[in-house]
Amino acid sequence: MLYFLISCVSFILLSKSFTHKPIKSSWVGKLNLLSTWLWGEISSFLVSWFRKSRIVLASFRVPTSPPLKNMSGSLKVENVEEKERISLLDLPDLTLECIFERLSPVGLCSMAGVCTSLREKCTSDHLWKKHMKQRWDGVLGDAAYREWRSHIASSRRFSLSDQNKKRGLCESLCNLWPLSWIRIRSPKLENSSKARSRLPADSIMGLYLSLESGKFWFPAQVYNRENGHVGFMLSCYDALLSYDSQTDTFQARYSPHARRTIEDNIQWDRLRAPPIDTPPNMLHESDCLHDLKPGDHIEIQWRRNREFPYGWWYGVVGHLESCDGIENRCSCHYSEMVILEFNQYTPGSRWRRTMINRKEHREEGNEADGFYGGIRKLYHQDEISMWKRRWPTRVLD
Repeated sequence: MLYFLISCVSFILLSKSFTHKPIKSSWVGKLNLLSTWLWGEISSFLVSWFRKSRIVLASFRVPTSPPLKNMSGSLKVENVEEKERISLLDLPDLTLECIFERLSPVGLCSMAGVCTSLREKCTSDHLWKKHMKQRWDGVLGDAAYREWRSHIASSRRFSLSDQNKKRGLCESLCNLWPLSWIRIRSPKLENSSKARSRLPADSIMGLYLSLESGKFWFPAQVYNRENGHVGFMLSCYDALLSYDSQTDTFQARYSPHARRTIEDNIQWDRLRAPPIDTPPNMLHESDCLHDLKPGDHIEIQWRRNREFPYGWWYGVVGHLESCDGIENRCSCHYSEMVILEFNQYTPGSRWRRTMINRKEHREEGNEADGFYGGIRKLYHQDEISMWKRRWPTRVLD
């Protein structure tokens, strides 16, 4: 149709250019009718073309609102869909707590990253106490928690001092001069503060994650240090430990006065939380000396010289030389002197036996045989069994 209209217009223009002679009146009427018909066809074509164009464009648009005829029906569908959608946050608090208590630490961390509300719930201390006890209860003691609080306090002081160093002159002037309308913000400081505010540093979850990542070195004690070296059999020494999640082992740092300061690949069963709150360089005040009798299991402090820290050594209470060892006739527990035996050594070894005074015992010994310190009596069978499982395969000299 468009091609026909263009051809008609071209014919009319050419016909006028062929002659300058006046056109007959009969032809004038015909040309007027033809031009009227032509322009009518052109206008109807343009109208239809624009309508088709609008339909095509409308097919690519997303309707912003439903048609008026279907408005009521669509509202009903949306209301049904909204009623069918149930969010996790719509559940009762007791139900949520039951769900969270059954999640693993990895699950709680994943759930905490969903939204602010779930993060507050999944980072609460009462959920992480169970995981901390199951995983770290036999390794962490009071000394480790004190070290953690000290670590948090030092980190906060360092963070504040670091922020003060990064502040510019203008920020310092704002702090010194009361110009409340001047506000200078550092994106780095804001981002770091927001990141820290997501998880309280002193939370149980924070401690758990710091332990698992190996970033926190905590105090504990290591059985048979230096991987069961003959000079440390049936002993337990204080150390700072860091966990390696890839090997599921620990690295230990011992006192710098010891012969070897670092040990790797320490298994879980070689660690324990310190049973008493006595630092390794201090003498333990013995409170069980008057109760000691033959057959009792004990741990005693011992160190090579006074510059070294104490280690705890396993032993038993023996009979005096004047006693025949028969229980009905034994009176060793009435004597002021107490015999301590370390049966992992051969009879006749200088490390086999030692004697202390139960009334006046402090630190006793010399530079040749070492120094014996405080004593603690073992009352629980699990502690005694722990030592017996580490008994050497051969008698030591």
